[in-house]
Amino acid sequence: MILKDSKCYELNESEFPLLLGSSPFKPKKLFLKGEIPSKDYVGIAMVGTRRPSLNAKELCRQLVRSLKGTKGVVVSGLAQGIDCYCHEAALDFGIKTIGVLAQGINAPIQGYRQVLANRIIAEGGALVSEYPHLTPSFKGMFPARNRIISGMSFATLLIQSRKKGGALITADYCLRESKLLLACPGDFDREVSEGPNLYLDKGLAKAVFLPQNLCMHVGLTSVSSLSLDDLKKANCELSPGALEIFKKFNGFRKSISEIIEETHEKLENILAILTELEIAGLVDTQDNLQFYFNGRL
Repeated sequence: MILKDSKCYELNESEFPLLLGSSPFKPKKLFLKGEIPSKDYVGIAMVGTRRPSLNAKELCRQLVRSLKGTKGVVVSGLAQGIDCYCHEAALDFGIKTIGVLAQGINAPIQGYRQVLANRIIAEGGALVSEYPHLTPSFKGMFPARNRIISGMSFATLLIQSRKKGGALITADYCLRESKLLLACPGDFDREVSEGPNLYLDKGLAKAVFLPQNLCMHVGLTSVSSLSLDDLKKANCELSPGALEIFKKFNGFRKSISEIIEETHEKLENILAILTELEIAGLVDTQDNLQFYFNGRL
């Protein structure tokens, strides 16, 4: 069955979703169905084997659920197994998700993957492919697809994989771009843990021991219920500098050095603004090293 209810668009490079436009591995063309998130969202590639363990679906659900209320976007390949589990969880929890296809954007999709593809588009997500129309899928398209998954994303999470597989290709592209690679450690005698454990053992990936720590690793925080309108009603008005920095970093975790680098402000100005935002309840810190910008615009 072809997705007849959504239009297909060809994107130019400036319109590529998330970080893909700046990736050295970006495709020449990209075709889209659905709706891509704005540039302030953060792509998290979540990948793994087509033949996962019995508990993999629940593991994926817990990992994806940790992104709820943040500006995280689940990016995966709409393949059987881990990919589909992650897309499905994102849809169930109201989290944006993008499926990257290794076939033409209008080519038929088999089985339950078609159901998910329809849901992704219907619920505000997107399907993308570098191949037009009804282009059939060939073996070499899958490694090519994986470079787009990584290129679009801020970080890649390797959930389960054997020693060889497409998920490891995505992980390698992530490393080649010097991006953050994360992995879920597993029992040493389980085949589906061989891939993640290999990257962890070599020091190439950071371990995600607890699903709720995924956001911490990628610097995402959930948006609090406090809004700028709430502050105005309480006669609390932010200075122009504080308002600008809050809007720029809201939903993210940043160190002082990162804030200075990205705003070109002096240290004393940043410290004053952070204090103002903390008093307003829009910034939180536990150690005065990492600052969580957390509110509603």
